[in-house]
Amino acid sequence: MKRLLTILFILTAGRLFAQQDAQQSQYMFNGIYINPAYAGYKENLNFHSYFRSQWTGIEGSPTSMSLAVDAIANNGNVGLAFQLASDKLGAQSYLSAYANYAYRLRMNEEGSSRLAFGLGLGAMQLGLNGALLNPNDPEVNMPLTMQSAIIPDGRVGVFYSDNKYYAGLSADNLIAQFINVRNRGFIAQPKPHYYLTAGALYPLSEDVLIRPSFLLKDDNGGPTSLDLNAFIMFGQKLWVGGSYRTGVKLYNKSYLQNDLSYLNSFVAAVEVFPLENLRVGYAYDMSIGPLKGYSSGTHEISIGFYIRTQKTRMLTPRFF
Repeated sequence: MKRLLTILFILTAGRLFAQQDAQQSQYMFNGIYINPAYAGYKENLNFHSYFRSQWTGIEGSPTSMSLAVDAIANNGNVGLAFQLASDKLGAQSYLSAYANYAYRLRMNEEGSSRLAFGLGLGAMQLGLNGALLNPNDPEVNMPLTMQSAIIPDGRVGVFYSDNKYYAGLSADNLIAQFINVRNRGFIAQPKPHYYLTAGALYPLSEDVLIRPSFLLKDDNGGPTSLDLNAFIMFGQKLWVGGSYRTGVKLYNKSYLQNDLSYLNSFVAAVEVFPLENLRVGYAYDMSIGPLKGYSSGTHEISIGFYIRTQKTRMLTPRFF
């Protein structure tokens, strides 16, 4: 148990004192999880969910899940979305709900190019179950039962897309960061997260498309994270691809240990369309950093389903 707690502490340093957003590997197929301005992008009634079991084989490893629905209003100029999310790491738990609004500006006459500004408001419940803690050297006043706090939160974002390119910038935990929850015990204090993402779609042939993208994520706490992604679509029925996830040093973080490894994982993923409006995805993360040899990998399943409510301006709602 001591070695387990040591591993989790090293890998989640800062998370013991600051609630961090759940990791995902299939965010590029529904950007609402990281950007409220994505609401209404698919211009249909869109449902999406995912379940992630991270670092399998390690007791107390993270598990997360989410459910989201979004649609358009006002002739496509407004996007609306609602999402629920749950995340658990050892004794820590996190439950959130957000209502998102996006105002979508037309950048060309036909509306195939849009610049959206998004706002999300909601609440999160932060918890710590003291009964699950079993340290070798207990802290003073360590809780023995469940501690929890419910606090409001907000998120903002901007998202641009056309039939070939997309880019987004967003931030969350913007309200929760100012509400002190440490005076309620050992509950983790939320910290703001910042996301920068962009991607493109290039045809290799009539039935084969390639989609490179990246995601840069920072929380002013742990290492800055960079995902480099590439997916290939075959016949509008199958996506196959993967990601390389690593830490990067964009600016000085003197509070991080000098010998901290920036290696994280390789991700392999497949997305299948058994029906025109149904997508099923699976991703496997293989650790190449400090967890190599301890973890059996990470499994993530996602399902997306949309109901066509109008003639969409997009080539296909499957691309982004």
